[in-house]
Amino acid sequence: MLQDNLPQTKPYLIRAIHEWCSDNGFTPYLGVAVDASVDVPMAYVTNNQIVLNISYGATDALKMGNDLITFKGRFNGQVKDLMIPVARVVAIYAKENGQGMAFEATEAVFESETVAEEVPAAAPVIALVKRDDAVSEESSSDPETDPPQGPGRGGLRRVK
Repeated sequence: MLQDNLPQTKPYLIRAIHEWCSDNGFTPYLGVAVDASVDVPMAYVTNNQIVLNISYGATDALKMGNDLITFKGRFNGQVKDLMIPVARVVAIYAKENGQGMAFEATEAVFESETVAEEVPAAAPVIALVKRDDAVSEESSSDPETDPPQGPGRGGLRRVK
């Protein structure tokens, strides 16, 4: 098989980390860089990013294909259909310990439809870091410049 015809490894790695989380009793979280190709409730998007619980208990009809991840999820008690292009996934990790994998977001390309809205050329890069449970989300420290605070829950931090 020619190198150009090989499928991307990203969807396989996403499925593998999801399976690892599920097998070990962890909650798989999916970090997504949101643009016009992503179909998620926009009220939950912050800084063009959203983190989704994709455990079997939190989703219905979860399908993780090579190009799209689709499922039904509950937001504020209402069921919503979600569609995430694999190209827009920036991380998958276990909520409990932060172990997982980060990716660069790329533009989602669909042959059957054209995205009307312009996609920004430079997508943010997300890195997984450990953070101390005692550090609150409302802390006065700057999470983009401060180093990780030691063992604790995993979190996402933007790396520029």
